[in-house]
Parts: sequence; structure tokens; C-alpha cells
Amino acid sequence: MTDSLAHPHLRFEPAAGDPDGPSGPRSLVILGSTGSIGTQAIDIVLRNPDRFRVTALSAAGGRVELLAEQAHQLRVTAVAVAREDAVPALRTALADRYGAGEPLPEILAGPDAATELAASPCHTVLNGITGSIGLAPTLAALKAGRVLALANKESLIVGGPLVKAVAAPGQIIPVDSEHSALFQALAGGERAEVRKLVVTASGGPFRGRTKRELAGVTPEQALAHPTWSMGPVVTINSATLVNKGLEVIEAHLLFDVPFDRIEVVVHPQSYIHSMVEFTDGSTLAQASPPDMRMPIALGIGWPERVPDAAPGVDWTKAQTWEFFPLDGSAFPSVPLACHVGDLGGTAPAVFNAANEECVEAFLKGGLPFTGIVDTVADVVAEHGTPARGTSLTVADVLEAETWARARARELAARAARTPSEARA
Repeated sequence: MTDSLAHPHLRFEPAAGDPDGPSGPRSLVILGSTGSIGTQAIDIVLRNPDRFRVTALSAAGGRVELLAEQAHQLRVTAVAVAREDAVPALRTALADRYGAGEPLPEILAGPDAATELAASPCHTVLNGITGSIGLAPTLAALKAGRVLALANKESLIVGGPLVKAVAAPGQIIPVDSEHSALFQALAGGERAEVRKLVVTASGGPFRGRTKRELAGVTPEQALAHPTWSMGPVVTINSATLVNKGLEVIEAHLLFDVPFDRIEVVVHPQSYIHSMVEFTDGSTLAQASPPDMRMPIALGIGWPERVPDAAPGVDWTKAQTWEFFPLDGSAFPSVPLACHVGDLGGTAPAVFNAANEECVEAFLKGGLPFTGIVDTVADVVAEHGTPARGTSLTVADVLEAETWARARARELAARAARTPSEARA
């Protein structure tokens, strides 16, 4: 397993460019600062000013008031928004918060703004952007020699070979709770001693239902996740278990473990975030209450832990933790994702893009809940076997995504018009 991107036994030394140097607070760039990952990361930074200093922030541009408040609290030197039309409102919001004589941060705008920040001088880049638009910033951070705390799983999934071509062992620290758990558990043994990875899933709001019982699920029901508070796309992905399928692909790429040695188990309480089984039969599990601040803190602080980043398990209280096998018939997204990951090339990009379109169609009432994964499977099948190897380019990924989105919209529209004949 020498090609592991996230190697817990190795400490990657970032390239020169940390504005604070080795003795000061660790400098961070936070991408996606107004989202769930970004806001929780900022909470950790503000509680640990001796440990971290944020130099730049990026966001999509839909919450400029929050972005301006974050910039002022953290005294960053630059902010970026993907939406250029958000710049006037952002400039006004910044001016309202900064006093006379206080220097305003530089404003970058446009689709490449986050990518520019990802390569700027700092120690660690936290990529908390949602979606495959995080690929370019991921590549920029890695090429610039920064440590990458990766919460944007899509960039690794859609651009796996591209990321593996530029990332050094130990340069990526996973932030997803499941992959952070695997990262920590893998430190308990040698790579050759690993038998399998066990990725846990909460089971979402529909655990135990059959596929027939899932047919009439509404968006409101699917958005009511029992454990985590997330954005709408990630929440629906958790309900369909597409998110778990994406995490299996990510685990394969991060830790260089074959798909037939990665298992998904349903754990409703979400205290065990994942496990590693070793060849002697021993299993190491990472446990903590469901709170993303712990893996975020580990991602930006590695190889040191941040004290009191999140509450620990209260072992003085009686509690029961349950585990159930995955129902691949009711939730076929995980087997489909393993197939897609095994195909490689642009297939994961097609899978991810088609799913995003199908989730949008479902939320708008144009596609039944079970139609999400069914339609994604149809798009993947039409895509066929992609080209493999190191010849994959960003242009290939973007072209495959564009085709997948268009085809998914066509199939979703057909399903809305003739639901009984949609898959005929």
C-alpha cells in the first residue's frame, strides 16, 4: 500500500511559504468558509488563536454578510467569492465592519478565485467546498506544496488519477469523519497488516425500509437526517446512501485498499466513525460523539491534536451501539459506487455529476426518491467503460460531467412525464 495518499505514519513537510514561519501559529486558508465545514473550522480557530491563524477565506458568494464578519474576526488578508456579482455587496459589508484606517482584505472574484487562494502562502489549506468544483483548488494546493485538509471528497473522487499524480504521501489529511477515523485507526498497525476497512453509515432516515417502501418518500422526509445537520445535497445523499458510496471510493483512493476489502456497516448511533480490521483478527475503531469539529481539528492540526476540539464520549452513562449489515437491494448506491470506482477514469465523475442533477430533480418534485440512484445507474451504463490510466485530464473530467448532467436531466424529465415507463 505504498501509494497511500493519506498515510498516518508520515508527516508531510509543506513547501516554503508559511507567512508565520515554523514558530508562530499555523497559517490556514479556508475554502468554503460560510458552509458547515468552514464555520466549524473557524470556531476551532477562534478558540485556539495560539495554534492557528487564517490568512484567507473563500466562499460561493451567497452569504456575503457572514463572509465579511468572518474576515473581520480573523483579520484575513484576502477573501474570494466565486460569484463576481457578489463583489459590490461584499465590499459594502466589509466596509461596514472595518473601522477607519483598518486595511480591508483584498477581494478576488470569479470561478478561479478559490484556486488562486489555494496556492497562496500558508501551511495548510482546508478545502470545505461542496461539489466537484473543488477539484481545481485541491490540485492547486497540492502542486504548491501545501498540506491539504480535505473535506471536499468530490475532488478526489472525480479526479482521482490527477490528485494521485501530484500528491505526496502524507500530504492529504482527510476531514470526512469516516476517513479521519480510518486515518487514525491505521496508525495502530503496519500497512501490510490491514485486512479490511469498515466504513460505518448511520443508515439515514430510512434505515430498515424496503425499496418498495422508499418509492413514495418526500423531499421533506429525506431532508430529516436523524444525526447530522448538513446541506441539502449531502443530506439527500445520506438518505440514498450515495454519500456512503462516494466515501468508499474516497477510502479506496486515500488508503490504496481494494474495493473487495472495504465494507460498509450500518451504525445508527454514529459514535463509531469507522474501523480497521487487521490480519490477526483485531479491529481498531475510532469513537466520538457525532461532531465534525473533531475531524476538522485533526485535519488542520495534524500531527498534533487540538485539546477540547469537541466533546468526548460520556462513559459514565449507559448506552447501546448497534450494527447492521447494509441492505444493498434497498440501497443499491454502494454496490454501484464500487462498480464505478473499479471502472475508474471518468466514471466516478459521471456518477457524481448525474447524482447531483438527480438530487435536484427529486427536490423539485420531478423524480421519485428511488429514481435518483436508478437514473444514475442508467447514466453510468450509457457512459460505458471509460479510458483508464494517467492520460486523464481536467478537461476529460469536465467533459464527462457536462455530458452526465445533460443526460441525467433528460432521463429525469422523461421519468417525470411517464414515471411508469421511465425505465422501459
